Amino acid sequence: MKDKTRCGWEGNTELMIRYHDSEWGVPVHDDRMLFEFLTLDAFQAGLSWAGILGKRENFRAAFDNFDPAKIAKYDQQKVAQLLQNPGIIRNKSKITCSISNAQNFLKIQQEFGSFDQYIWQFTDGKTIVNQWQELSQVPASSPQSDAMSKDLKARGFKFVGSIICYAFMQAAGMVNDHLLGCFRYQELAGPTESRP
Repeated sequence: MKDKTRCGWEGNTELMIRYHDSEWGVPVHDDRMLFEFLTLDAFQAGLSWAGILGKRENFRAAFDNFDPAKIAKYDQQKVAQLLQNPGIIRNKSKITCSISNAQNFLKIQQEFGSFDQYIWQFTDGKTIVNQWQELSQVPASSPQSDAMSKDLKARGFKFVGSIICYAFMQAAGMVNDHLLGCFRYQELAGPTESRP
């Protein structure tokens, strides 16, 4: 695990290394998984991704495995219950926003057939393959994340600023931001068409 050249942001915790090696930058087309990343990225606002990743299983247990249809029906009693859960980030505005985001997510599914169909249109259905040499070159946002943020906000989503949208795009493999020297870059850079 240690002998491979990686991007550098993953640090030396096994959880972060595993996430970097197996998930980050891999194209995601499963609606539940896309909702999970969207929700976790919203909870990450102002916090570290390592901290969120460490609580991911607790979040899955607390939020019905990120099933948007279930979360969309959460009531005040459920919010109060989540606010008592020490295993997650107990931020009321982020918790309530995950409920309204789930409701808006379902509307998009109805309109487009799937959230996948909707969200991948911002990169024309393909992974944007960048060619960064150093971490300092990796942007915090892009014209695509700007457009995504603007459209999601117009549809009532919250905690979807352009920086959060860009982090989501990186996580969901809509953009390959692995550094050129990272062993994952070439593994993911192959054909740029999105994978099923």
